[in-house]
This record gives sequence, structure tokens and C-alpha cells, in this order.
Amino acid sequence: MFAKGYDKHFPVMLPEVLSALKPQDNEIYVDATFGNGGYTQALLEAANCKVIALDRDPNVQQRAAEFEKIYGSRFDFRAGQFGDFAEIVTEPINGAVFDIGVSSMQLDNADRGFSFAKDAPLDMRMSCSGLSAADLVNTLSEKELADILYNFGEERKSRQIAAKIVAERTKNPISSTKQLADIIYTVIKKTPHSIDPATRSFQALRIAVNNELGELENGLKGATSRIASGGRLVVVSFHSLEDRIVKNFFKANSGPNVHVSKYAPKAQTNNSCAAFAQTSKAISASEEEVELNVRSRSAKLRWGLKQ
Repeated sequence: MFAKGYDKHFPVMLPEVLSALKPQDNEIYVDATFGNGGYTQALLEAANCKVIALDRDPNVQQRAAEFEKIYGSRFDFRAGQFGDFAEIVTEPINGAVFDIGVSSMQLDNADRGFSFAKDAPLDMRMSCSGLSAADLVNTLSEKELADILYNFGEERKSRQIAAKIVAERTKNPISSTKQLADIIYTVIKKTPHSIDPATRSFQALRIAVNNELGELENGLKGATSRIASGGRLVVVSFHSLEDRIVKNFFKANSGPNVHVSKYAPKAQTNNSCAAFAQTSKAISASEEEVELNVRSRSAKLRWGLKQ
């Protein structure tokens, strides 16, 4: 039995996630980014397992209640951000999956302010608490804004955009997504068949508001500390900053990869200190999935097998 709404939001790279996690009966998995519950639902249907679901967005709790009615004790929702993984999940687990970034549910709700497709309050808070994007653009210095746009959005015209934001906010506070997008368009003109000029700046502010990169680093460490030997950590990311963190984390925790001549005698390597016995290269979504779900176009999946 599938919870209602499963077909409205496509879980990105779902076949690849299941293949990497290899869910088994009587095991425990963590969906660190519950959202609409796509991965959780697939895991619960693939095996007679238990899923612990995490999410800091209070708006998902109604969805979680639906899962509790259907799956009973096999589903356990715990409110919180995955950066606190080790504090929220204290028991040993057999695997964890992360779907990094903003969820489809958050993007589709214009009032959350994640998208510039519709005019809405400039919010972007996944937890609905703390400083909003509007707070940042109206209070940070020009240099601080430029640094955020460049470091988190890889925006080459970050300084010009930051200067324009500071100039405009002296006239009126910047409180809506349309206001901010229009400011960006004065610096970078829209062109047909190209990425919207506001995309990188909105991404950067969202990452800053939610401390997404710091949460990712802490979440990976926390999950690794809880995954039992033979368990798997699977991460789906959507832009280069996230993927670089995931790639470097697996590299740093999987022992040395020494290249030697094939004619040299095989040396015994000691990887006893490494957390992962095996890690994957980046895996992309299939062409078929990209055609059905444009969000998967930039997705990269990496996984690690715990020692």
C-alpha cells in the first residue's frame, strides 16, 4: 500500500538509491531528508525493514503521520536537522540515505520563498525558524553578501549584485523574491535558452540561511558513526559544492588508493583505520529519468560500504 502523493514528487535516482542501499528484512535504515517520503516509502516496500526518518521542516509532520498510520512501528519520524544525526539517532543502523538541498515540496510551495518563479516573501528557511533570506540581504555588509554569492553560488558577478542590493535596500527593504530577482536582472540580463540569472544567487542565499554545507559535513560524520559494519551510506547531491564535500569525505575515510606497477609484487595495505571498505564514483541519473524529472539532471549519487 502506497501513501497518497507518492506519484506527485519523484524521488531522485530511486532505482540507484535502492541498488546502493540494498535494503534487507529486519534491518534499520535512516532517511535523513524525509521530505515527501519517497525514499522512505520505497525502502519500506522493498523489504520488511524499519525506517527512521529525519526532517527539520515542520510542514512534513502531516505527511509523517500518514506513514505512521500505514506502516506502524516500522516507521519512526524524528524531527530535527540531519547535522545532528548522531544526537537524534543513537542506535546502530544498517544504512542511511541523504537527498541534499531543497525538497520538491519546499520548491512547489511559493510562500516558502525558495523560488523566484512566483513572487513570495523572501524566506528560504527549511526549519521555518531563525534568520531568513530577507534578514541577510537587508543586514549583511556588501562584502559579506558578495562572499556568500561567490562562495555558495559561484556567481562571478557577486560584487556587482551585492553592491546593487545594498544600494536598493537604502530606498526600500528587500522583502520579496521578485524584488531580489529584479535587482539581479539589472546586473545580469536574461537571455533565451539560458539559466535564469537569479538562480545562482538564490541558491547561495538558501545555502547560507540553512547552513547547508556545514549541516552536510556534520550529517555525514554522524551517519558514519552510527552505521554498523557492512552497512551503507548513500548521498544524492545536486551541485558541485555539495558533491565536492561528499567526494572528499569518502576519500578521507576510505584509506589510501595507491597506484603501483602491475608487475610489482602485491603489498599488504592496512586500512583498519578507514571507515569505509569501498566507495563509489559519482553516478548520474539515467537519460530516461532526466526526461521525466528535470530536477535529476544535476544529481550525483555516491555511496560507501562501512568496514
